Amino acid sequence: MANVIITGCSRGIGHELAKLLANEGHQVLALSRNDGPIQELKHERIHGFSFDISEGSSMDAVVRFIKEKWQQVDILIHNAGMLINKPFAETTTEDFEAVYRVNVFGVAALTRTVLPYMRSGGHVLTITSMGGVQGSAKFPGLSAYSSSKGAVITLTELLAEEYKEAGPSFNALALGAVQTEMLEEAFPGYQAPVSALQMARYIMDFALTGQTFYNGKTLQVSSSTP
Repeated sequence: MANVIITGCSRGIGHELAKLLANEGHQVLALSRNDGPIQELKHERIHGFSFDISEGSSMDAVVRFIKEKWQQVDILIHNAGMLINKPFAETTTEDFEAVYRVNVFGVAALTRTVLPYMRSGGHVLTITSMGGVQGSAKFPGLSAYSSSKGAVITLTELLAEEYKEAGPSFNALALGAVQTEMLEEAFPGYQAPVSALQMARYIMDFALTGQTFYNGKTLQVSSSTP
């Protein structure tokens, strides 16, 4: 059974993913700023505490947990994300910085924090977006969000190359539209073709086995053209 760290677990895909993995017998550290929904599960294999991916003190808390409880991490899933939907002319530098702190800088910081505790056969999986894939359809209003998702795709490729001898493996899943609270907040009334639970099942399977077949790859997971 694997030791799995997941970010963005208070709702949506991350919440479903934590439950699925724990119910399969894996140990899960489910991280989010609002840890209430995770604590309410009272699942013996799900651990959690309030975690802000943009704060160094939160990284220290992760290290303490690993040292005290696990010693080793098998899978790290970067699922936390921030989305701002604004016309570019209204998207401020502060907006860009806020999005990049979560979607890019936080991913880099947590990866750097956890890597010393990962084995060579481990898997770092970043959940990104079709909006960050070069040549995919783009939507106005998502200049900060989609560009940040493109950045972590490139980061995935770079880390896979840098760690290809010692491991772990690095991959990304570029998701299309999924019916989550974040999507509803950004695009009220839009109905996505895939539920959070359906996508969580796919991500779980890929997180557990994808490193056997892929490294440095971004797989497009979309039944539509978002």
